[in-house]
Amino acid sequence: MPVHMELARILIRETDDTHVVELREVDGERIFPIVIGLHEAAAIERRLMGQEPPRPQTHELLAAVIEQMGGRIERVVINDLKDHTFFARLMIRQGDRVIDVDSRPSDAIALGVATDVPIYVEQSVLDEVGRAE
Repeated sequence: MPVHMELARILIRETDDTHVVELREVDGERIFPIVIGLHEAAAIERRLMGQEPPRPQTHELLAAVIEQMGGRIERVVINDLKDHTFFARLMIRQGDRVIDVDSRPSDAIALGVATDVPIYVEQSVLDEVGRAE
């Protein structure tokens, strides 16, 4: 069962290549941290600060392509953890069907923030992360 999460904060380290996004359970107290790359961190931060890039960046471009093809992103789901690597899915509605697309979680979160869609984490992934702490 997926758990609804929201972006709690983003930590951009100016002296390091690892940046962290923290998701917080919408109706609970659990925190889900995930390490992301600089480009995804910068895209998320720009969106949170209300800064529109003068030209579409990768996540805005992908969102525009999906929209132009008659689709809309319904939700982002971080659905698996294998060998210390998270996996995610983009759920895209196109007419009466839902298209399930594999994605890196960092891209999925950046795209979710760019399109203002809900972000979910599967219960099994939260359980696994909780055991690792």
